[in-house]
Order: sequence, then structure tokens, then C-alpha cells
Amino acid sequence: MATPSEKLAQSLEALRALQARGLVAIRSGDLTRTHRERVLKGGFLQEVMKGWYIPSRPDEPAGESTAWYASYWEFCAAYLNERFAQDWSLSPEQSLLLHAGNRTVPRQLLVRAKKARNNITAFPHGTSLLDVRAALPEAQDVAELDKLRLFSLPAALVTCAPGFYTQHPTDARAAISTVRDASDILPRLLEGGHSTIAGRLAGAFRNIGRTRIADEIIETMRAAGYDVRENDPFETRPPAILNARETSPHVNRLRLMWREMRGPVIARFPKSPGIPKDGKAYLRQVEEMYVTDAYHSLSIEGYLVNPELIERVRKGNWNPDNNEDDRNQRNAMAARGYWQAFQTVRASVGKVLKGENPGDVADADHRIWYREMFAPGVTSGLLKPADLAGYRNDQVYIRRSMHVPPNREAVRDLMPALFELLREEQEPSVRVVLGHFVFVHIHPYMDGNGRMGRFLMNVMLASGGYPWTVVPVEQRDAYMAALEDASVGQNIAPFADFLANLVKARLKSY
Repeated sequence: MATPSEKLAQSLEALRALQARGLVAIRSGDLTRTHRERVLKGGFLQEVMKGWYIPSRPDEPAGESTAWYASYWEFCAAYLNERFAQDWSLSPEQSLLLHAGNRTVPRQLLVRAKKARNNITAFPHGTSLLDVRAALPEAQDVAELDKLRLFSLPAALVTCAPGFYTQHPTDARAAISTVRDASDILPRLLEGGHSTIAGRLAGAFRNIGRTRIADEIIETMRAAGYDVRENDPFETRPPAILNARETSPHVNRLRLMWREMRGPVIARFPKSPGIPKDGKAYLRQVEEMYVTDAYHSLSIEGYLVNPELIERVRKGNWNPDNNEDDRNQRNAMAARGYWQAFQTVRASVGKVLKGENPGDVADADHRIWYREMFAPGVTSGLLKPADLAGYRNDQVYIRRSMHVPPNREAVRDLMPALFELLREEQEPSVRVVLGHFVFVHIHPYMDGNGRMGRFLMNVMLASGGYPWTVVPVEQRDAYMAALEDASVGQNIAPFADFLANLVKARLKSY
């Protein structure tokens, strides 16, 4: 007779087979009742709503949102395809957000469907789905993204509500910046006789510096006999004109975010002391911060470390004893990796103190920081050497965050853009706050992004003569909440305030 563990293993094998087929949204009928009840009880499956489930981890605390946010878009696609077949689409506004590269989990997802009942379907963690009976895009105007049915970009721009431009100005600008020619838009405007929408779109294109497209829309519509009056739907002008040759909406969105967030950062951060004259003294103070910095930075990431372990690592006595368990081994390797990475970051700080461009230094050295951070894992055999090669090759999710980091292809566009922005930025405080925020917003690696972001922050602090600053583990909740507000709500003020207060406290004792 099979033991309980053997029975659970059998049920997990059935679940694994479903996941091997790419199923994220699992229906009751996909598993037998016995298998389903076992994996539910074991914490390997989580109920979303009656008859629908998603895979989860048994070590996640009760009420944990990570599994849901990580599964959200794939679950919605499967659920909607099952419920409405092909007769549905996300709203034009949500389509535009996704076209702009914004995959943030919405509080309420608006869906159009032929058989909609104008009902709200409750989802976990305060999210929901509202289905409405409204016009769907024509077949040629349907775009599919990760099995989600969207309005194509031109169709979404013609159909979206005017308020979208004021409610989501960054995403709206990023989306329209990818339109290469007026011919993508004009057929829909002419066929529908949309003179008011034509005027609004012309104003939107002119707002971001696409005057040729704006002029062609106006002139063509008037030549067809329509009375078109141009109207800028945005409330403000962008602080920088987007590069017409840039085809990535992710990069355009990043540049717009950077320009819009600069002002609030500068208004909140203390004035830069300037590069210190005694670089050696500055580096000695950096070295003195190692134990404190390592303890807090590793603790924020959930590692159980203490000053004794950190000192043992510094002296090279870091290999765990044979009787130590896996958790202690991971803690010891994380501490050793942090020590090795800290030394390379300190060398990068030295370059900045000698006058090298901080953006160039970070661009050239950040891969070294990463390799040193995880080199002990390769030495121990827990990681493969290939794991240290380049940026991530898979999707990654941030625990408890509604922000979904960009896909692997977008990462390869965004990271050079980040370092270019750091290279061009003249204000040290902006390099500090936005350098850290954007790095973790992109999440270019499968692991270690928080530690890397704080290393980058401190290299940028050195570029303004600010002292090395530690984010205390005791303030982890406020720190993560401020990052979430910036990523999801586009509100950088709380994060700027958070870092500014830490730096001010350091300056007083510096």
C-alpha cells in the first residue's frame, strides 16, 4: 500500500504533466478529485474561484499574493478563452497599456465580449474582471499578445476614451511613439468619419514631436471633406522629444518616466556635496560600512546572516561544515558572494571618485558585480557557469508586487537605455534615485536584483559625494512599498523621500 508521501508524489506528477503542457489556469476537470485534493492540501495548488486553480508553492505564507500576480495574465487569457471562445477582447485602454509595455496587474480588468453579462467577477487579492457587451475590433484589428486578445495599436488609438491621455500620459506617449507613419491610422479615421478623433490624434502626435504625422492626418482628413480641429489631449508637454528612430515602446516609456520623475527627485534630495578631494579617505569609510551593509542588504532579501558569519566570510572561512543544512549553506554562499561583489563595487566607486562618468562605470562593471555575487554558487556546484552569463532568459516576478517586469527581449533594449540615461544625467540625486528604481523595475536578472540595485545606488551616491548609505532591514516594508508606488502608480515621490531621509541622516554623521 502506498504511503501518504508516495500518494502525494503521484498527484504532483499529475500536476507537473499539466504544467509541462503550459497550463497555468487549471480547471477542476484537469485533475481527478483525489489528485486535486492532495495538491490543494499540500499547498501546491491555489483556488482562484470555484472550479479554477493556479499552481503555488507550499512555503508561501497564508494570504501571499505572489503566485496570483505571477499567474495573472496567463490565467486571464485561459479563463476568457474558455468562457468566450474567440469573441472577446481587452478594452482599447488596457490594450494600449500592454502595447506600451505596461504589464502591471490592474485592480479591475475591463473586457469586451459578445456574450458579456456586464458582471464583475471577483479575483484574489482585491482584483476583479468586468465583462461588458461592447463592440469588438474587426478581425484585421485584433492583436494577440501571450494569448490575450487586444485591439491592435491603431485600432486602440482610434477607439480609446479621451481620458486615457490624461490618466496614463506616459503610456499613451510610449504607445503612439511606435506609430511609424500616418498610413497606419488614416484608413480607420476615414472609414469611420472620425473627425473629432482625428483632431485629438493629430494633437497627440504633435505633443510628442511627430509633426509630420500630425500634419498628414489633418491635411488628409480635410482633403476628404472633414472639418478637423486639432486638439492636444495631454495636459502637459513632454520634457523631452522622443527619438523618432526608437522603435521600442519600452525604451520610450523609460525615457518619459525618467524625465517626468526628475523634478520630484531633485526637489526632495539634499544638495550634492561634490566629489570628495580625499578619495582614499572616502574608500576607507566605504570599507568600514561593509559589515553593516552586508547584514542589512542580505537580510532584506530574506537571508539569515549575522555579523559573526559576515566576519567569517571576510576572513575566507566561509565554507559550511558538512553537518550544516541547505539553508545555512545558502546563507553562507550569499554572504561570501556579497563580500566578493562588494570589493568590485568598491573598485567601481574608486573609478567614479577619479572623475570617470558614473554611467560608463556602471555599464562596464555591473556584470562583474553580478558574477562575483553568484560565483560561490558555481564553485559549490549549485549553479551552472552559464547562469552567470548575461541577463535573464526567462520571465521573472517580484514577490507580492503587482508590477510585472518586462520580458527578456525588452530587457535587452532597456538596460543599454538605462546606462545611457545615467551617462547623460547631470544631477547626482537623479542618478541615485532613478538608477536604483529603474534597475529593479527592469529586474534584469533572475536573482540578486535588489542587492544589485543598492550597489548601483551607492556608486551613484559616490558620484555626488554623498556617503555610502545602507537601507535598514527594519525599514524594509516602507522601502518595498515606495518602490511599488513608483512602479505601479508612477509616483516616485515616496521613494525619493525614503532615500533622501536616509542620506540626510548619513550626512549628519558623516
